[in-house]
Amino acid sequence: MLALKPKQYDGIKTACSVNQDPEIAAQELYQALSDVELSQVVFFCSNDFDFDALAKALGGCFSGIDLVGCTTAGEISPFGYCSGSITAIGFPASSFAVQSALMSDLSRFSFSDAQGLIHQMLDSCRERQVAPIKGNTFALTLLDGLSVEEERLLRLLNAHLGSIPLLGGSAADDMCHSKTHVYYEGRFHTNAAILLLVNTAFDFEAFSIHHLLPTEDKLVVTDADPLERRVFEINAEPAALEYARVLDIPLETLSPQVFALNPLSVKIGERYYPRAIQKVNPDNSLSFYCAVDTGIVLTRSRSADMLAQLDGLFEDISQRIGTPQLILGYDCIFRRLELDHLDLMASASAMFARHKVIGFNTYGEQFNGMHLNQTFTGVALGGADY
Repeated sequence: MLALKPKQYDGIKTACSVNQDPEIAAQELYQALSDVELSQVVFFCSNDFDFDALAKALGGCFSGIDLVGCTTAGEISPFGYCSGSITAIGFPASSFAVQSALMSDLSRFSFSDAQGLIHQMLDSCRERQVAPIKGNTFALTLLDGLSVEEERLLRLLNAHLGSIPLLGGSAADDMCHSKTHVYYEGRFHTNAAILLLVNTAFDFEAFSIHHLLPTEDKLVVTDADPLERRVFEINAEPAALEYARVLDIPLETLSPQVFALNPLSVKIGERYYPRAIQKVNPDNSLSFYCAVDTGIVLTRSRSADMLAQLDGLFEDISQRIGTPQLILGYDCIFRRLELDHLDLMASASAMFARHKVIGFNTYGEQFNGMHLNQTFTGVALGGADY
């Protein structure tokens, strides 16, 4: 990306509060972010907050400032991994022109809706652009992580964005699997998604990686409901029973941690894409976080060294765009569960803090029209020397 970066352009602001009092948390964010004019604030908050009280407090503190956000399964703050917190990013108006929009009632959102919305947002972004739109703009999504609409919505949006990179994360609720929320114009919403167009004067690089390697174990989905992302049979046997058999563990021990440590992937072209299991249902079917269908072949995968891969990613990005001033990261909750199991949370937190990663643990990630699982997806923003 080629972009002029005059010295007077303001760098990105970040903030975090671990206070569970919504009023205090909102005030702490505002005090940390408000010393420059902001084009947009994006926050990620724990599911532990009283959402009505938090919405009111944020609306009061950030009156007149565009503010969007979502709930999480864990936050990535300036200090690394957090829980029970709210973390935020402030995009200064001098170096970012940002447009945001809410998409509600996702099942009814159509091709023409996507076309009209994106054209309108691009027109508005051009009026405020800080750099040419082409080559200096990316799109961010925050989606209801339990809507089961991610794949369809992302295809619609990606079809109209052209060369603009699209990335994002699915809102979560700390593994409760009850309700996930996005925040827009003073309220928390379900069955909804937010689209942001971000035009910037800084260099950037979008990325998506995972650390999983295929094994020889194959599992064929022989009965599934793709609309519900639910697999009833694997290898013509009840899905949960067959998965447990392949792992050689008792059915009753299946859990999110087991799913995280024993991932499944589907091969598309020459690449493998993880398909994370959400839960075991009473009928021994398996619900997934991502698209599944009858006939697909799932490959049991194993984990490579996650921290070594992250270290390589950060080094490569720095070589291409310089030291990032911020990396906005969407990190699958299963990666966090794996790090916790391996007693690597402290090391990962220190690495994220050192490389200025801000984001959250998701129920799914988005990258250029694809809905993904068990990835670290995001965008690195250069300009640390400005």
